[in-house]
Amino acid sequence: MHAAPRPDPATLPPPAAIEQLHHYAYKARDAEETRHFYEDILGLPLYHIIQSDYVPSTGEYCPYTHFFFRLQDGSFIAFFDLGDDVKAAPSPNTPLWVNHISFRVNTVQNLVDTKARLEAHGIEVLGVTDHHIFKSIYFFDPNGIRLELTAQLADAARMHKDSETAHQRLSEWTARKEQWRQERAAGKAAEPLKPQTNDRPEFVPTQS
Repeated sequence: MHAAPRPDPATLPPPAAIEQLHHYAYKARDAEETRHFYEDILGLPLYHIIQSDYVPSTGEYCPYTHFFFRLQDGSFIAFFDLGDDVKAAPSPNTPLWVNHISFRVNTVQNLVDTKARLEAHGIEVLGVTDHHIFKSIYFFDPNGIRLELTAQLADAARMHKDSETAHQRLSEWTARKEQWRQERAAGKAAEPLKPQTNDRPEFVPTQS
């Protein structure tokens, strides 16, 4: 895999100050089904709707209802109902647990309470799962989107300390991945690449 040449940063305008997520948009099977889940169960208010026959960015004809639910920080999760009663198909080459959206809540008790609320509506929930720096629960919305609710445990000092080694750790992974690519091209690497460290050894099954 050969990347295109990178431009000289000095010749480019500075990056924009990206303040926060504005919205994440996904296809909904049905607008009311999705509204019930996000507003009645999760408590996110329906806040804005855009309806049109044509897509502004591409100009193509595709009638839609675009609707937004507001989070506490003013950001949104949004959906498109295209009127076909079909939800988006999952990626065929990606495990279902990989692609997901995580929302932050204030306490672990919020996770416990939300889990009980979801399960009362017949929704399967995984967790509470301990990730050391946060705890989470996982579940799917009516459109097949995997959602995570996260309660932060680590403070700002711990997160800053981790950030100081993030580039080094990613560079080590990138170097090992390039070596793995070369070995795979030579027919010497059949197994997936493993990371250089295992930050969650408690989840490795013990050998009997």
